[in-house]
Formats: sequence, C-alpha cells, structure tokens
Amino acid sequence: MRKRFTSSTTPVSSSETLPLKMGLRDELLKAIWHAFTALDVDKSGKVSKSQLKVLSHNLCTVMKIPHDPVALEEHFRDDDEGPVSNQGYMPYLNRFILDKVQDNFDRIDFNRMCWTLCARKNLNRNHLLISDDDAFKIWCIFNFLSEDRYPLVMVSEEIEYLLRKLTEAMGGSWIEEKFEEYKLQLSSKHQCLNVWEVIELVGMGHFSKGMDRQTLSMGINEVFQELILDVLKQGYMMKKGHKRKNWTERWFLLKPNLISYYVSEDLTEKKGDILLDGNCCVESLPDKEGKKCLFYVKCSDKSFEISASDKKKKQEWIQAIQTCITLLKVGRPAPHHEARQKRRELRQKQQAEQEELELRMRELQTANENKQRELEAMRKKLEEAAANAAEEEHRRLQTQSELQDLYRVEMEKEKMVRQQMEEQVAQKSSELEQYLQRVRELENMYHRLEEALEEERQARQDEETVRKLQARLLEEEVSKRAELEQIHLYQQQTISQTQAEKQELERERLAKESALQSAMQQLQQLEADRRGALEEYEEVMKKLADAANNTKSWKDKVTHHEGLIRLIQPGPKYPQKITNWGPAAFTEKELSLREKDWQEKKNRPPTPQ
Repeated sequence: MRKRFTSSTTPVSSSETLPLKMGLRDELLKAIWHAFTALDVDKSGKVSKSQLKVLSHNLCTVMKIPHDPVALEEHFRDDDEGPVSNQGYMPYLNRFILDKVQDNFDRIDFNRMCWTLCARKNLNRNHLLISDDDAFKIWCIFNFLSEDRYPLVMVSEEIEYLLRKLTEAMGGSWIEEKFEEYKLQLSSKHQCLNVWEVIELVGMGHFSKGMDRQTLSMGINEVFQELILDVLKQGYMMKKGHKRKNWTERWFLLKPNLISYYVSEDLTEKKGDILLDGNCCVESLPDKEGKKCLFYVKCSDKSFEISASDKKKKQEWIQAIQTCITLLKVGRPAPHHEARQKRRELRQKQQAEQEELELRMRELQTANENKQRELEAMRKKLEEAAANAAEEEHRRLQTQSELQDLYRVEMEKEKMVRQQMEEQVAQKSSELEQYLQRVRELENMYHRLEEALEEERQARQDEETVRKLQARLLEEEVSKRAELEQIHLYQQQTISQTQAEKQELERERLAKESALQSAMQQLQQLEADRRGALEEYEEVMKKLADAANNTKSWKDKVTHHEGLIRLIQPGPKYPQKITNWGPAAFTEKELSLREKDWQEKKNRPPTPQ
C-alpha cells in the first residue's frame, strides 16, 4: 500500500529559523518513514499502538525531547483496539515531537536508530561487498538525495550523481555508456530505485569493478561526509598555536560555517573549531620561519595561521574557505545542498512541464478521442449518408433511367414533331413560296389588268369616236335622203311642167341625177365608210369583249387567289358622249376631223353630169 508522510504547517516563532525548521523536518520525516514502514509488518499502512509508543519514546530520547507517555494514549483514546495508520500518527508526530525538536541532537544517532529498525527487516546482506556501516551511510545519502514524496525513491539523475561522486572519490573514471545501459534497464521501473535497491546497486559493486572493498568503503565515507556531514574539504595541515607559537599537524574538516581540527583523522579527539561568518576572510601569507604554503583565516576575535603540504593544497583550501565565507555572506546553503535544490527545482520544472505536457497530451488525447468519436459518429453518419446516398443514387439512377426512357420517348416524339414541324415549315415555306409566287403573279396580273383596263379604256374611247362618226354619217345620210326625196319630189313636180321646162328640167334633172349620182356615190362612200366604221366598231367591240373577258378572267383569278387584290375598274371622269356605235366610240379629235370633212363635202357643189 502506498504510504504518505507530510510535514506539519504549524508556524514557528522566528521567520529566520523557518527554512531550517522546514528542511530539518523533511529530513527527519524521511528517516521516521523508514522506521514506520518497517513496523508495518503486513504492509497494511497501520502499526500497533504499542510499537508506536516504543518508536515515539525512542524518537524523543534521541532528539532530546521530553517524552509525554500519556499524550499518545489521549491522542488515540478512541482507537484503543485497532492499529494506527500513518495518517493517524502524523498529527501526534507533528504536534508532540517535530514541533518541539531543536537542532541540538546528534543526527547520526537519530538516523542510526531509524536505520536499526528498518535494516533488520529489509537489508539483504548476501553478496554485498560493503559493511553495515557503509550500508547505513548509503541509506543516509539516499534520504538526502531522494524525492520529497512517499514512498521514497531516488530518480535516475540522483542515482547518476551518487555514482559519479563515488567514482570520483574512489579515483576511478566515470563510464557514461555503462550508466546509459543501466538506465535502459530502469525504464521498466520508471527510472527510479528505493533505498534497498540503491544499497544493493552500490554494495554489489556494479559500478566499482576493479576496486577493493576498502577503496569502496573510503569512497562511500567521503561522499557521506560531504553530503550528510557537510564536510566540504578535509585533510592534514600544520597549525600555529596561539600560546606556545609552535606548529602542530592537525586533521582539518571544513564545513559551511566552521573549520574543525582534530588530532587525527579518526576524529576521536577534537582540538577546536574556527567559526566562520560573513566578516571572516582568508588570505595567503609569504613563507616564513621555515614554513611554506602559508595562509591565515582571520575571524572577528582571532586569526589562525595554517601551512598546507603544497601550493595546490594551499590554493584548494583558500578557495574552499572563501567559498564558505561568500555563501555565509549572501545567506546561501552549502554547495551540495544548493546543487541538490537546483536539481530538484529543475526536475520539478521538468516534471511540471512534463505534467503540463501530459495534461496537454491528455487534453489532446481527450480531444483526439472526442475527435475520434466525432469522426466515428461522422463516419457512421457518412456511412449512413453513403448508404442513403447509394440508395438515393440507386433511386436516382432508376429515376434517371426512367427519365432517360421518358426523355428518349419524348425525344422521339419531339423528333417526330420536329420532323412534322419541319415538314409543315417546308410545306409552309413551299406554300409561302407559292404564295409569294402567286403574289408576284397577282402583281403581274394586276399590271396586265391595268394594261387591259387601259386598253379597254382606249378601246372605249375609239368606240365612242366611231360612234360619233357613225352618228354624223347617219345624220348626213338622213339629210341626203331628205334632199334626194325633195329632189325626187321636185322632179315629179317638174315633169308636169312644160316640155321646155321639161327639157330644162331634163337638164336640171340630169344635173340633179348627176348630183344625185354624186350624192349616191357619196352615200355609197358614206356607206362604205359606215361599213368600215362598223367593222372597226366590231373589231373594237371584239377587243372590248376580249378585254372584258380578260378582265373577268383576272377578276376570277383574283377572287380565286383569296381576294388579295381588289380590282379597280376605270370609269369616266367626264360626261360620255353617246353615238350609234356606243359611248366614246370616237375621240373628240377624230370626231372634230370627221365633222370638218363632212361639212367640206356638204358645201362642195355637185358635179354636173
């Protein structure tokens, strides 16, 4: 079961001690979590109250906190029968232990107490190349480098950092390819290890092949002193005394806020501390009194002269001490704490970015799933639409086929109608052509009719002239007959007269007969003229009858051709003269000529016989 530990949010009295309290609380919670997990035998996330009493008493003893045995009973008085979960134990732990803790206890003892509880159950010592003490140091390093979430694990970046540190401390060379291969194996475990897997990884020498156990133990100890004990640098140097002014070799340990010096490197006898603050300084000194590689550390109350073994060690110690003074001046933690914090912040940033990316990916995945569902729904709709479209297409094709058949029939009908129309148009065109031909014929007939009417009018005028001439001839004949009768009467009268007169009369008679013969000749001539005029009249009448027949024929044709042309019959514009040969048989000019000729003949005296 997943177990979670959270630090209390109980405020502290001083704002300056808050970072230390919160950092100390987080470190203590990690060790306590291991102890609580070790007491949870059946991994149910709960521990019996008696075991928690022992754990709480040991915590208070190690961290130098007054223990109240009644507090636990009062805190869990409603839960006398069953075990206590970590969530139920945390309020008591925060209130009665962690809130009272001060930074005046030995953290190594505290860690060893928690280590003893958890190592007894979880540490597998088979095939390990390291001692229990080295395993304990790796356990402490794990708590320092692990993430601030439970259950505690160490991510691959911190594993690489630890292995690099160990390799450098052992004087070996780091093989990047080997660790990359190992990271590929970690991918199945989400690229993180718990504390026992880290101890097994280091203790079985996977990354320290070729190194003996002592070298591995020394490397673990060096990393432990730097990361857990905050030992930034250590080594033998000569120190000048303040009272006797003699030079004595000491084992120096540099921590972020002090320099401790011991008789030897086993740290059994401590000789003193050099307290560092922002006002301290470190400077190089020239060689003197037979001592080389000198430098001194100047504090507010006293100064310390120190001699290194060589110039390189001298420069390294000066730079390390100056770095501590600078960090104290600006209030920054130790370099490895700051580096760990930066790595965590970077991981948190990357994790936040990863979570944001995952959130975006989930959103995109959700959106993609929604899109997929939409696409699936759309696909189904499209399939339905395609089926409907196919059915509609089938119906459309069927309808189209029917329409095509109908259209074909209609086209055939239209073709037949068009042919009929073309035939009708051709017929109409032919009829139109015939009609136009008829119109042209009618126009020609009209012109010919006009000519015939003109000829008829001319014939009527000739007829009138002849008639006038005949009338004059008749009048002349009548007058001649009257004269002849008078002459005959006169002859009859003269016969009864005397012979003399008879002779005279005979002469006169002869003269009269001669005149009569002449008149008869004239009468015959007039008769011949009359017959000629009558022949002319008959010819004119025949022409007139032909013209009338032609006119009647054209009238019939015009009437037959739909009455398009209305015949105009000429009529006289003046009063017509009537003769024996009909109206307008002679013209006025012919009539005047004939009358003048007749008067001349009348006035001419008769020829004597």
